Amino acid sequence: MELTVRKADLVKELSLGQGVVEKKTTIPVLSNVLLQAQDNTLVLTLTDLELGIRSSCQATVSKAGSTTLPARKLLDYVRLLPDAELSIKVSEKHSAALVCGRSRTRVAGMSPENFPDLPVMPAAVTKIPAALMADVVAKTISSVANEESRYTLTGGLMLLREDGLVMVATDGHRLSYIEASQAFEGISGQLKSLVPKKGMAEVMKLASEAGDSLMLDFATDENHLYFRCGERVLVSRKLTGQFPDYERVLPKERGDVLVLGREESLAAVRRVSQFADDRSHAIRLELDSGNLKLVSSGSEAGESEESIPVEYDGEKFKVGFNAQYLLDFLGAVESETVEFGLRGENGAGELRLPGADRYDYRYIVMPMRI
Repeated sequence: MELTVRKADLVKELSLGQGVVEKKTTIPVLSNVLLQAQDNTLVLTLTDLELGIRSSCQATVSKAGSTTLPARKLLDYVRLLPDAELSIKVSEKHSAALVCGRSRTRVAGMSPENFPDLPVMPAAVTKIPAALMADVVAKTISSVANEESRYTLTGGLMLLREDGLVMVATDGHRLSYIEASQAFEGISGQLKSLVPKKGMAEVMKLASEAGDSLMLDFATDENHLYFRCGERVLVSRKLTGQFPDYERVLPKERGDVLVLGREESLAAVRRVSQFADDRSHAIRLELDSGNLKLVSSGSEAGESEESIPVEYDGEKFKVGFNAQYLLDFLGAVESETVEFGLRGENGAGELRLPGADRYDYRYIVMPMRI
């Protein structure tokens, strides 16, 4: 295999798939990227058997062929090269000679014979605006559970309807729900899928790279979800199991609704949380007439409090929340103000965006005993 490719093009495509590569794997070839050169195109494929991505870039191919090279090491090295043409020549033993300007390097590769094939994407069932997909994932991914024991919570529930897209995620302590109005051709009834967290992160990256005006082709089969943008295809295995009945968690009443400046609240929670307990991250919210006080006192390093003026003339009460959960919401939105619904000392808090007509975005946080 012999080819010449622009360094910038190769870096761009290698970077796109780095999230797929497993740092520790019992199958060495999965740490590599499959390179296939033919018809003046270099095709790159990466997979961890649960998730896979295929992309391509233009190349001048002198001799067609394929090999696999260490994905992270290749990216780290090529990124440091000058912005010029990179020549790659692979021997029969899959040792790759890389030449760029005055730089000459040999990279030990592996045979592509043991590299697993990605499933073939079936015909697309609909198109999803890339900007919309990136946004709904960005606003829900923080609520996905990390504990493998809670298998059905380690991904987000995606519901595609002919008139909208819904994404829901929960870790049992908080829940993110977002519904976007959008017409989807080819969808009748409801298409329900559980997307693993890693798949959510990669489709968000793919959609963000695509740009605001492009569309993602979406397809599904019994075991996989497929997202395609141009020559890039992301394949994610579906999670199996029953997602919790999230509608029971969504509060029917909003309680006392406080309108807060987002940046002011974000800064205040960040400062106060520096002195919260390292494990629970708990802070106390004390609501009184015209004032919301944020208090942390669980750290050996000290304690902290801040006050935010609010429009409130109800009864005085205190409620505890995980500060990191509040920071995740405040950091994921861009509005000037947010609405914080509180329902007493034992009620869940609900954060929303005021006057949002594009999305119905709700973020539910369970209270803590402090």
